[in-house]
Amino acid sequence: MVIDEDILLSAGAELIHYKPAEYIFSEGDNPNYYYQIISGEVKLNNYNEEGKEFIQLLLSNGQSCGESVLFINKPYPMNAEALTDCNVLRLQRSVFLELLSSSPRLCLEVSSFLSQILYDKTVKMQNISSQSPAIRLRGLMDYLKKSSHDDESPFSFTIPLTRQQMADHTGLCVETAIRTIKHMERDNIVQIIDRKILY
Repeated sequence: MVIDEDILLSAGAELIHYKPAEYIFSEGDNPNYYYQIISGEVKLNNYNEEGKEFIQLLLSNGQSCGESVLFINKPYPMNAEALTDCNVLRLQRSVFLELLSSSPRLCLEVSSFLSQILYDKTVKMQNISSQSPAIRLRGLMDYLKKSSHDDESPFSFTIPLTRQQMADHTGLCVETAIRTIKHMERDNIVQIIDRKILY
């Protein structure tokens, strides 16, 4: 979701710089701010009891993170970690909610954005619940392709994730992800050119 930067700045948002591996917020923190990424990449993730990472979402320029819990005032159920150098606008939660109450158009845009997130999470959970690694990976590839690419033809989209990130997104170990992607290449579902996966 992109709220015009000028609107955020005029409402009192501050620009914060985060270095790679620095947390914007951590699981369990109280949601005190609306965050919008101006530049850089951020991952939303969790770690299970064995320390294995599960990546929920990768975000970049113009996207916001953690906004859904601002409405229910419950602790963050995930971390937001900078992957690269990031510049992020941060606006007090109370001011963000006032902005929405004073602008029906902005409130509708936020509602539409949150609905899209719920839809995407439902689709992702359906794929992750499968026992088949190929179904999990193909579901992730479908999601990535449909959310950022208009051309539906085969091999027209380069998957923007490493094999490790794909494994982290789908709850697989990286070896299983690599082996399954090789099977998908043999089955002509993907092409691999210069280590890049074309779907």
